[in-house]
Amino acid sequence: MGRGRVQLKRIENTINRQVTFSKRRSGLLKKAHEISVLCDADVALIVFSTKGRLYEYSTDSSMERILERYERCSYAEKALVASEPELQGRWCDEYGRLKARLEALQKSQRHLMGDELDMLSVKELQQLEQQLENALKHIRARKNKLLFDSITELQEKERELQEYNRDLQKKIIEKEKTKALTQQAQQEQQGQPHAGSSSPPPILVQEPVRSLNMRIHQANGSSEEEEATRPLTSVNSSGLPAWMIRPVMER
Repeated sequence: MGRGRVQLKRIENTINRQVTFSKRRSGLLKKAHEISVLCDADVALIVFSTKGRLYEYSTDSSMERILERYERCSYAEKALVASEPELQGRWCDEYGRLKARLEALQKSQRHLMGDELDMLSVKELQQLEQQLENALKHIRARKNKLLFDSITELQEKERELQEYNRDLQKKIIEKEKTKALTQQAQQEQQGQPHAGSSSPPPILVQEPVRSLNMRIHQANGSSEEEEATRPLTSVNSSGLPAWMIRPVMER
């Protein structure tokens, strides 16, 4: 058989009442802790037994802080309920003032836009004109300030770009100088003779022509030397210098 429904009335038996109090108290404290953890709520629980013993539970915040918060909320609610008729009257007056101010601002805006000017007097039109002139002065001053700031910023950027351009030109010139020096050094290295290369060409020394003639006359006895000297004589007779003829004879 299932457990029957418990009637909600005072338990007359003292022992049963004490046992029920202990069980229900533990369950109540457990439920308070669960709702505090699961819902991240501030919970404060106070229980007094029939003998006047205190049982309490509070979340991480202290019991005193929660009670002070409760007092502030309850006091504010009571004050609101007590002053509700007076507060309603204040709100009505404030609403009327705000509504009238809004209508005046809307009307002034329409006048500044050039609408509904038929009902204005000369003095009101002069005042409106003065307001527009003052507004134009403020607008022009603000515009000129923004333009001046923009020009100053652009000039500053121009100076920075010019400085950057000068630095780039210096770097390019230095790079070209370095490149030219490198090419010159390479050309000098290529122009120098390598070690172990062939000996330089012989230096031809110019001698008088008469020594060559003497050698030719001494060689008249043999036909081979005569044949060798004939071309030389013909070459010399052509007008060439003697230093160009000597290497041919030595061969």
